[in-house]
Amino acid sequence: MKLSKSTIGLIVVTIIFYLYATNSLSIFQSDSALEVVDFSIDRQTETNIVSSKPDRVPLYGDLHVHTKYSFDAYIFGVTATPYDAYRYAIGETIKHPLGFDMKLKEPLDFYAVTDHGFYMGMIENYADTSSEMSKKEWAKPMHNLNRPENVTVESLGARADLFSSVLTQAIIKPYPWWHPNYIGAWLTNNIQLALQSFDYDVHKSAWADVANAAEEFNDPGKFTTFIGYEFTTSTDVEGGNLHRNVIFNSSNAPIRPWTRIDSINPEDLWTWMDGLRDKGVDSLAMPHNSNGSNGQMFEVETFRGNPTSIEYAEKRMRNEPVVEVTQVKGTSDTHPLLSPDDEWADFEIMDKRVGSRPPTYSMPQGGYVRDAYLRGLTLDWEGRGNPYKFGLIGSSDTHTGAGGFDEDNYWSKAGVLDGTDMGRGSVPLTQDRIDQLNEYADLYDQPISIKEIDGRTYADVGFDQWSASGLAVAWAEENTRDSIFQAFKRKETFATTGTRMAVRFFAGFDMDSIDLNSEDMVSNAYEKGVTMGADLFSQNNQTPQFLVWAQRDKLGAPLQRVQIIKGWVENASGTPKEKVYDVACSDGLSVDPLTNRCPDNGARVNISDCSISNDVGAGELKTTWTDPDFDPTVKAFYYVRVLENPSCRWSTWDALKAGVSPRPDLHKTIQERAWSSPIWYIPESSELNIIPL
Repeated sequence: MKLSKSTIGLIVVTIIFYLYATNSLSIFQSDSALEVVDFSIDRQTETNIVSSKPDRVPLYGDLHVHTKYSFDAYIFGVTATPYDAYRYAIGETIKHPLGFDMKLKEPLDFYAVTDHGFYMGMIENYADTSSEMSKKEWAKPMHNLNRPENVTVESLGARADLFSSVLTQAIIKPYPWWHPNYIGAWLTNNIQLALQSFDYDVHKSAWADVANAAEEFNDPGKFTTFIGYEFTTSTDVEGGNLHRNVIFNSSNAPIRPWTRIDSINPEDLWTWMDGLRDKGVDSLAMPHNSNGSNGQMFEVETFRGNPTSIEYAEKRMRNEPVVEVTQVKGTSDTHPLLSPDDEWADFEIMDKRVGSRPPTYSMPQGGYVRDAYLRGLTLDWEGRGNPYKFGLIGSSDTHTGAGGFDEDNYWSKAGVLDGTDMGRGSVPLTQDRIDQLNEYADLYDQPISIKEIDGRTYADVGFDQWSASGLAVAWAEENTRDSIFQAFKRKETFATTGTRMAVRFFAGFDMDSIDLNSEDMVSNAYEKGVTMGADLFSQNNQTPQFLVWAQRDKLGAPLQRVQIIKGWVENASGTPKEKVYDVACSDGLSVDPLTNRCPDNGARVNISDCSISNDVGAGELKTTWTDPDFDPTVKAFYYVRVLENPSCRWSTWDALKAGVSPRPDLHKTIQERAWSSPIWYIPESSELNIIPL
């Protein structure tokens, strides 16, 4: 008797349910993604923790690092392991996929490998011809993808096509509903098991390797690592980036990462994080590339389109207390269209949606942190709580395991894709490269990605908008996981574009009594006020004072100015407002009280050799400041932006090294900078909703 497919399906389902009910379903692993694993390792050597520093020290790190386990990194030739990434962070030299050395000028204090949870480790498995997955038809184009002889600039066309196929989910095909793997996925709450292109053992092995590398290199008191990954999601195919990095506070972490296959909704990610927190595993999610979110990172509605609420605000802030404001894919402070009165708003702007094909404009509103701060105040004014009281960090988003933070030694982020000056679009293409691009366009039916400028031909792939950025900085008592993690939670953090300047920011009602030249200045500021990331509550409607102290990077350019950026919402109308104040000037210059700006200090850059003015600028700038427009009844936020003197942008350095003139449509110079987390002023009449962290 020949059985129908539906009958066979029913029989299979019945058997599986029987096995499940009798605990005999050994072929499936119970997995709700809330199972916790202890990845700690026994250490034979005694840890060396530095003495606790009550005034805290700035610790510099990168919490956004990809290695070979990320699908896109491996496709673009990256074979660096998490172990390689940590070796780089502590000062060792590792190799770029194109063969040159990558090395930091100075080691970092902390680091986290955050490979994409989505398909973690799978692409390498497809490329391995000894694996079962490699035998699938769709895996064959990836065979031996990163054998040394195949990692060439000439392979870019094929690699770009592979990337597009993965990005558009061409290989993500589920099993039929009656298949044991599909049913097992439902039974174990692990939808990834239902995918024909997914191997759970490979996935778990890659995740364990990421965690084990973090454990091996964690050296309390000297160098801190965090177990982490990237939750990579978006609103829809043509929508905006909603990516987050998730880091855990200890050696305990889930058995697997929560990924977009589980849910594309970030609110579901927060629910999962809350569930882990109930089990004693704390974590933080850090949104990044809001500039490429098409205005959807900092919405005034939930993911499903409902109005936000106080409960939503509490949940978001509990899980996302800091945001990555700068990285290789541009800066997300503000945009010229959002801040037309801010002369420094046009800084390393990437105005395209991440991963869009062809490159598609990203709407600024709802995509930049200053706008988010204003939206948060507006939502609070409406009685819906403030979901955007976050602090700021920077990081790199390198996909080579090694962040390229220096303008004069920049290798971009994506291996073979942008590892050359011609590939980045900073120097003219040779005829051979033009022919390669034409051939690729014909072979894969793609538009020709070239641009003619003043009689020269350049690659037009959007990488010219990318940046040599950035770093996360935490004010911590000691270089340990707990101390740094707590700094993130209280938002005592700041971001830099790669420079290692230091920024202090305090507010209180007796700051002007502090001697700025005293050895006790910082301890007095902690005693008399609050620091960045905190709320300052009104005291009898007094006017607060703000104390700012910035110190230059000894290897960077001198400081030019310190600014305080204020945002508020008018009580009567709910209209959001912003204003930029220069508060400290270099070279003995004074702020003009009418314009709130420092005069030009005369700093210049010699484009012919990228030399800078060393006779102007400051090693440190410190001051106390009072808001001349202060209204004690109005909620407001204040954060610091520090600017160095101008220096050459990476694209100008590329041109100089190649012996050609800089590309005329790109900024030749930049002003490296840092941003502090805000301080929020809370009037006496306010009903503050305390967000538990």
